[in-house]
Amino acid sequence: MSQGSLLEALLAHEGSVEAASTSILEDLLRSPSKKRIKPSVGHQTSLRLFASKTSTEERSVSPKRARPLSKKGTTLHLYDPEDVAENTPCSIIHNFLPPEEANDLLKEMLDESNSFEKVSFKLFDNVVQSPHTSSFYVASEAEINTQKEDYFYNGARISDVRRITPQLLRARPRVQEAVNKEIQNRIKTRYPRGQKLKHQSPNPWSPNCAFVNCYNGPQESAQCVAREFRVRRIIPKDSDNNRLDDMDAQGQISIHLPHNSLLVMHAEMQEQWKHSIAPVQAIDPHPIAGSRRINITYRDYKQNFHPRNTPKCRCGIPAVLRVVQRKTENLGKYFWMCHGGNVPGKEHCSFFHWAEFDDDGNPIWNKT
Repeated sequence: MSQGSLLEALLAHEGSVEAASTSILEDLLRSPSKKRIKPSVGHQTSLRLFASKTSTEERSVSPKRARPLSKKGTTLHLYDPEDVAENTPCSIIHNFLPPEEANDLLKEMLDESNSFEKVSFKLFDNVVQSPHTSSFYVASEAEINTQKEDYFYNGARISDVRRITPQLLRARPRVQEAVNKEIQNRIKTRYPRGQKLKHQSPNPWSPNCAFVNCYNGPQESAQCVAREFRVRRIIPKDSDNNRLDDMDAQGQISIHLPHNSLLVMHAEMQEQWKHSIAPVQAIDPHPIAGSRRINITYRDYKQNFHPRNTPKCRCGIPAVLRVVQRKTENLGKYFWMCHGGNVPGKEHCSFFHWAEFDDDGNPIWNKT
């Protein structure tokens, strides 16, 4: 493979050599010849037909986690929403918006994407560009000015901040209602004793901004009609890899996302799982978008996580919040650290501070 192709694979998997290698090998196994194979949207009988019957009441009372179905070195492909909820920290709703509304939103974002730009950042001490273009949308002119001064992404100030568009605004209340419904359903049916997780906010999720990415063609880490959204559970490097649970957890799960799908990533996603979008060799063109794909991420920026309320490192950049994932010691504990090393021309400083939160996820940095 060319150096460019290898770099694209690394970018798609956030610099993880292991995940990128697995993805490349899977693509080669699926298509060992040099012939261009037309992709198709797969179909699958629900895994529920092969699973033991477990009632909602039994599942919510028992803290025992279901045995993972993915195996080390393999990818489990999921299509059914119930299978996705059972085996990943995600919920998926197909055909989310009325068809005409979904197409109107797509057309609007395609027009907007003509002026999107790529973001430059550092990866393994090399300056690279994101494999897609993007922009950031907020609700008012006042927020635009505030965001440009206060908010950072990958260690750099956000420069392309725009006023929310009519179709983004139109879809927002539907998204808000659906996400809050899925959050409550997951608490009731998937979490131990039907209670929210520690540090999870008890307040309703209320999106106040949206990130929009545009992927143009198969090599920009996306597929147009049915994108593969891959997730895998994080395993500490010093864990006992001979344990069956750890070996199973190394496998990947692929969630297929056709046009007009809403994917909800729940509270445990960022702490315990990695996610990525793998490049593909070919795409099925969409009748409206062609080879381009639009991804919209609605986000709820909490006021108590505003940069003026969180620590700054010595180089003046707001510190980024991370969680211990690589070692079993302090696994799951949060910390603040410098994020300047991701910005071209800058280096990490030595800033580090353990983070503290109450049970509802409110930072208590200012109280110490």
